[in-house]
Amino acid sequence: MSATDDYDEIDDSSAPLIEHLAELRTRLIHSVIAFIIGMVICFTVWNPIFNFLTEPLCSAMAERGQEDCGLILIKLQEGFFVAISISLLGGLVLGFPFISYQLWRFVAPGLYKNEKGAFLPFLISSPVMFFLGAAFAFYVVTPLAFDFFLGFQQAGTLVGGPDGENGIAAIAFQGSAQEYLSLTIKFIVAFGLCFQLPVLLTLMGKAGLVSSEGLANVRKYAVVAILVLAALVTPPDVITQVILFVVVYGLYEISIFLVRRVETKRNEKLREEGYFDDEDEEDLL
Repeated sequence: MSATDDYDEIDDSSAPLIEHLAELRTRLIHSVIAFIIGMVICFTVWNPIFNFLTEPLCSAMAERGQEDCGLILIKLQEGFFVAISISLLGGLVLGFPFISYQLWRFVAPGLYKNEKGAFLPFLISSPVMFFLGAAFAFYVVTPLAFDFFLGFQQAGTLVGGPDGENGIAAIAFQGSAQEYLSLTIKFIVAFGLCFQLPVLLTLMGKAGLVSSEGLANVRKYAVVAILVLAALVTPPDVITQVILFVVVYGLYEISIFLVRRVETKRNEKLREEGYFDDEDEEDLL
């Protein structure tokens, strides 16, 4: 083979790569545009979104008889950064369906039909599970956490009361808008990611990377890991930590069940095609 033939072969093999990179660039540009559009939309309505996010705090303060649940701006530019933070999160939420569609359009041509059937349900279930986790964090966890934090307040008394006792310093909540938003987003994102556990482990089980038996065998290590996770992403409140532990451990057990179902269906398909028989199944057991 001549040098010219070698050059032509290299040139032909590089053409598909260039086409894939060009398509990837196009998909990324479209995704960024969708994200920016969502961000601009959320920036125009950031105030109602912020009011919605402060509802757990206001409810917790109202239960304690505190009518004013206002937050303060410690820095001059803090209000602007609160609006930007809400816009970034909202832009990602609004743009995610289109972004995931662009990801699917880029990946799908390189997949076989059975691989498309396996990958598409996970692409759909992932955002669904994230929103379930986010809703659980917002409606269940944050009210408990904020009630715990507000419990450290105390009413003050004047110096030299009726009995001449010394005064007690008041401890009142005057929260920063940016700090509150950061804490709320941390809860939402943390629980949203935790709810991805069944999706991730089931996908890994479908790919043959994990097995239900292996997940069951490392259950005790998973318990320790979940306890550490609960301590890291929740406030030092036993109730909140127990809730997170119970939920994530429950998701882990659900993951074992889903992986076992995937393995059962795979074995049935192999048995139908003649690649797997009962003797092989007994050996595996």
